[in-house]
Amino acid sequence: MTQSPAISVESLQKTYRDGFFRGRRIEALKGVSLQIERGTIFGLLGPNGAGKTTLIKILLGIVRKSGGSASLLGRPVGDRIGRRSVGYLPEHHRIPRHHTANTALEYYGSLSGMPIRDIRRRTPELLQNVGLTGWGKTPVKKFSKGMQQRLGLAQALMHDPELLMLDEPTDGVDPVGRADMRAVLQGLKSEGKTIFINSHLLQEIELICDRVAILVQGELRREGLVKDLTQGGRSDVEVTLIGSESIIRTALGDRPIAQWTAMEAGQYRVALGLDHQPQVDECVDDLRQAGVSIVGLGRRRDTLEEAFLEIVADDPASAPPSSSSS
Repeated sequence: MTQSPAISVESLQKTYRDGFFRGRRIEALKGVSLQIERGTIFGLLGPNGAGKTTLIKILLGIVRKSGGSASLLGRPVGDRIGRRSVGYLPEHHRIPRHHTANTALEYYGSLSGMPIRDIRRRTPELLQNVGLTGWGKTPVKKFSKGMQQRLGLAQALMHDPELLMLDEPTDGVDPVGRADMRAVLQGLKSEGKTIFINSHLLQEIELICDRVAILVQGELRREGLVKDLTQGGRSDVEVTLIGSESIIRTALGDRPIAQWTAMEAGQYRVALGLDHQPQVDECVDDLRQAGVSIVGLGRRRDTLEEAFLEIVADDPASAPPSSSSS
């Protein structure tokens, strides 16, 4: 028997009204469809006002859909049994300042219906996993923003959920902490858990996610593997060379040069418009015959940020994510 997707969304719509009665209709989601397979890490991207938060709230049963269908772990969104298998870290979450890390986890674990003995058994391991070993008895009011994010991740994991919904999980976390959290999430993936991430940190999404969806004004503009989105149909070959500039240019002949970058003395990075492998092979042969050393060779790819900006470029109302976006 084939397992259902972790998240299934079909023609999902959400319309708000700006004001009562005959207020202006605002279409937050316009027929969004996507499937997220179990055991994967999925990233949701989009400019401000794209509908990302609305989508997350519908999936969690906080907001009612206007049309279409959606399910989590094979159950309709909003189903109480299904929600027991979901861990959630909201953006701008606030843990009451009078709690310590230990008592905060007891509080949130109790909300999930866990026995206190199970909460206390899991607490040391969870704090260790998120890099808070030795901080269990420390009041939350003494925690930095990054430490509060780590504790938020621990509370989302307390009841050992199958699916994690993380809204800006590394917001305020330093680079070392982000690397630690990536390692934690990769470990959870290896255990078969599914992780859904909404983040404005495109580099983080690129480093950790298997697939990415890009929402723009309530419409799904692109969805797929990160490597496919960053390829973007580009055929340029990027080659790093050591040698005389004049000799290199002569060896390249009339081949189209998309970009030429002088690096260290006698070293150059050149992007060439070569569509087919025989063209690449012939170019390499000519360079070697000219005595040019080839340091690196590969297909040129966009960063995820470059791909994102290209995808949303046709929408004048869109802007790239900023540190304040949600």
